[in-house]
Amino acid sequence: MTLFADIRGLVLSTLDDMAGAGQLVPGLKTDAVTVEPPRDPAHGDMATNAAMVLAKPAGCPPRAIATALARTLQADPRIDSAQVAGPGFLNLRLSARTWHGVIRDVLAAGASYGRSGMGQGRRVNVEYVSANPTGPLHVGHTRGAVFGDALANLLEFSGYDVTREYYINDGGAQVDTLARSVYLRYLEAHGQDVAFGDGTYPGDYLAAAGRALKAQVGDAYLGRDEAQWLAPVRAFATGAMMDLIREDLATLGVKMDVFYSEKSLYGTGRIEAAIGDLRGKGLIYEGVLQPPRGKAPEDWEPREQTLFKSTAHGDDVDRPVMKSDGSWTYFAPDIAYHFDKICRGFDELIDVFGADHGGYVKRIKAAVAALSGGRVPVDIKLTQLVKLRRGTEELKMSKRAGTFVMLRDVVALVGADVTRFVMLTRRNDAPLDFDVDSVTEQSRDNPVWYVQYAHARVASVLRKVTEAGIQADDATLALADLSAIADPAELALAAKLAEWPRLTGIATSAHEPHRVAFYLYDLASAFHGLWNRGNADPSLRFLQGDNKTATLAKLALIRASAVVISNGLGILGVTPISEM
Repeated sequence: MTLFADIRGLVLSTLDDMAGAGQLVPGLKTDAVTVEPPRDPAHGDMATNAAMVLAKPAGCPPRAIATALARTLQADPRIDSAQVAGPGFLNLRLSARTWHGVIRDVLAAGASYGRSGMGQGRRVNVEYVSANPTGPLHVGHTRGAVFGDALANLLEFSGYDVTREYYINDGGAQVDTLARSVYLRYLEAHGQDVAFGDGTYPGDYLAAAGRALKAQVGDAYLGRDEAQWLAPVRAFATGAMMDLIREDLATLGVKMDVFYSEKSLYGTGRIEAAIGDLRGKGLIYEGVLQPPRGKAPEDWEPREQTLFKSTAHGDDVDRPVMKSDGSWTYFAPDIAYHFDKICRGFDELIDVFGADHGGYVKRIKAAVAALSGGRVPVDIKLTQLVKLRRGTEELKMSKRAGTFVMLRDVVALVGADVTRFVMLTRRNDAPLDFDVDSVTEQSRDNPVWYVQYAHARVASVLRKVTEAGIQADDATLALADLSAIADPAELALAAKLAEWPRLTGIATSAHEPHRVAFYLYDLASAFHGLWNRGNADPSLRFLQGDNKTATLAKLALIRASAVVISNGLGILGVTPISEM
């Protein structure tokens, strides 16, 4: 339970008592009753809409319900005051002892504070990155990698059984292009002059693959027709690129549970089985699609094709799954891949796509709904573009990559922790400007530094206390007399700690890990504000001279803050710093 859930439970039980006393109609539905922080902190610590949502079904003015509810709530020792506002909102102020209880809860729970069982062990597959295996990851892939990994961490924190998955797009024409590009580097490794045409990848990163291929096969492919070397070079090149991608992910602290090959779907009957499942449900037919308005999609043909009736499950148009020549469209293996996920028993699916895949959202959702009979929900999150810049200069080029800034370049510039945090300082569907200079500034305008500095400051204070011979472990602090925590700024910090379990629940439900980053910034702001007030008001300083009782109380508050910061950074995949 969380404090917000506890107070909501108090409100609901009070409403039940009022119904039992004849003040309310019995059996009123209370699902829409909320208890949450008010928009303006000056109005109180929590607010409930109970009177507003119950007034109409109860046939009673909302202010009358709110007034009666306030009268009873004020008798609870956790509530200092309950005031009716506006047409019938009820603002609550909690007692200092209630906030003290939050501090004790944090210290007692430690790394488990905020964790919940809301996932109930449900199996969820989170597929992210899934870049074409044609080269190292670039800055755009970085955002999807960080978002997907943080989301997976958040879901685990909330009690889900998570599988992190990477879909290797090794079944399309791009891997043939890769093979031809590596072959050119292979010839180059043999001392031949080569030219990279428009249909090849010119990046220097392929030079090592060409040399490695030479070391493995010698001159076996020299002077051979493409038909003799294309397949083995394709397999070699794909493996080499996936090794690069795994290295990139490791640099960022991302570890996948499953790497799933698109190529494994072909020639194994898996695509046929998925299409057969849809056919058995009457969702596959032969037909001719109307010509699309504007730019024609790559899978449109002005002739009869095999079509999936995706409009039956919310799509805008039906989608081709087989071309008129009998070959599969690009969509067919996507259907088979998601069918495989369903067959593996996942309760929920989450796909993290780049913004350029927005057109795939409805068709994938339609396919999953049809294949699972609506049993398995799929959420598709799009990550918008990242602009990497240094001050006013946009960084666009990488000599090794040829056309893009690589993930490893970004990590080399600012580090994995900074990269991950910055990538979560905007919603996933909003564009992100990443200024590599600003993340080195030591100011509140740099959210990475600001949050890490709060954690480091707490660690510094606790080191001084330990050096002074004062026992200040979490178990000791959890038992401390907290009566010295009485200033509004101190209680506001404790109130912020109380929001953490509620915040993780909301972020989990919305699949929005950026909310954790926003919360950590606000928590750090409350902490630094209290620290700065201590410069002017000695009673707010964390070390209270010979007053050991007051010192332990204040240490309990800031140590609880560090625990929550550490828990939040853990979800983001960022290492808490103890010294700066």
